[in-house]
Amino acid sequence: MSEVWTVRRAILWTASYLQKKGADSPRTDADLLLADALGVDRLRLLLDFDKPLTPEELAAYRKRIERRARGEPLAYILGRKEFYGRDFVVGPEVLIPRPETEALVDFGKEEIGEDQPARVLDLCAGTGCVGISLALERPRATVDLVEVDPGAAEVARRNVDRHGVGDRVRVLVGDLFAPADGIYDVIVSNPPYVPSGEIEGLSREVRMEPRLALDGGPDGLSVVRRIAADAAARLRPGGMLALELSLEQPPVVADLLLRSGFARAEVRPDFTHRDRYVVAWT
Repeated sequence: MSEVWTVRRAILWTASYLQKKGADSPRTDADLLLADALGVDRLRLLLDFDKPLTPEELAAYRKRIERRARGEPLAYILGRKEFYGRDFVVGPEVLIPRPETEALVDFGKEEIGEDQPARVLDLCAGTGCVGISLALERPRATVDLVEVDPGAAEVARRNVDRHGVGDRVRVLVGDLFAPADGIYDVIVSNPPYVPSGEIEGLSREVRMEPRLALDGGPDGLSVVRRIAADAAARLRPGGMLALELSLEQPPVVADLLLRSGFARAEVRPDFTHRDRYVVAWT
């Protein structure tokens, strides 16, 4: 007689297995992978803890477990990641949205009133999560998402469609400011900022994300310098630029922006009270 694998048994076995494989949150991963395999949400899964799984369901679950055990990020397996309270499509073409990047949305919201028209430019947009979130939070804003990689741009288009903002959000393919037109009120960017020599020292999961979205050149600031050189000329007087950076870079970048035509620059901390962002005004 074959063994019966219930939801409970499958989750507990998987959590133990993923822990041995070095997963940071093995129980959560086990829950979410099974919920995805069954096409249900996590709450439904927990309510059906004693439900037997069919061979087909177990096979679908096993495929997901194998991918996770190899170190593939959970978001790529699920094909989605929550950002600013909303789900965004993700894939290996794009950097996975992270909680600290949500601050860029907050900075934009501070600058743009709820009923205020504004033009927003999201450089190195990836999934488009920052620019799309700003469009959803500020319904009179129009947003341009710029991506140099066509594959990443296609993911951004899927997210524009998913969130129903195609009338106010454009996806532009090109290098930084090249495909953008006119003057903006707000520019936001989470650019590549990891020094090239540090890429191999990142975690196995992070190294599976696109190098183009991570590698900031020898000192991590190659792309940031190019943004700084042109951003002031693409902002209206008093317009704002907000950048996410690595922890040691904000003071250097704030000084760079002041020397590049910005009138004021502030270094701001993330939710762990570590300096991570620069916000500057023309």
